[in-house]
Amino acid sequence: MSDSGVTHNSLWKRLWEYDPNGLLVVDPDLYIRVVNPAFCRMFNVAMPDDVLGHPVQTLLDDVNDFKKVWQDDIVIQGKQKEYPRYGLYVSEVIFSIEEEGIIACIMVDRSHELERKRELEKLKHETVKQVNEVVDNQMKVVQEIAGLLGETTAETKVSLLKIIGMLEREPFI
Repeated sequence: MSDSGVTHNSLWKRLWEYDPNGLLVVDPDLYIRVVNPAFCRMFNVAMPDDVLGHPVQTLLDDVNDFKKVWQDDIVIQGKQKEYPRYGLYVSEVIFSIEEEGIIACIMVDRSHELERKRELEKLKHETVKQVNEVVDNQMKVVQEIAGLLGETTAETKVSLLKIIGMLEREPFI
């Protein structure tokens, strides 16, 4: 027990439980060993015990990064990944702890950023569509005006030619 009365183990347990990021630990065979409550919320898991001991592929479609981290002893940091089945967009950090025989993954939920990006893309698309409609309508109006001007110009020309013709036929007195 530490001087503050909180054991090191209980401190880590509390941090694990209250961390807003999804935390996942698997063994080298990719069986789930530990998940925190935030991970359960993100992946619609009722209780951590519901997934412990199950292959991580039951929740995550692509586990190649976990394999790569274990095989190559590397750390993958800040990789953006989407889990459409859960409506999730996360930034992941995956690393191995070889002496413990585990691979850990921290998932920061960035779903709201993806949603905002998609809304912005939709707004851009709608704005471009509206601008094109305005330009098309302006072109139609210009064509109609040009058509009317052409008609009146032609009528004026016909009238003026008639006057010229009358004046040329009528002898001056």
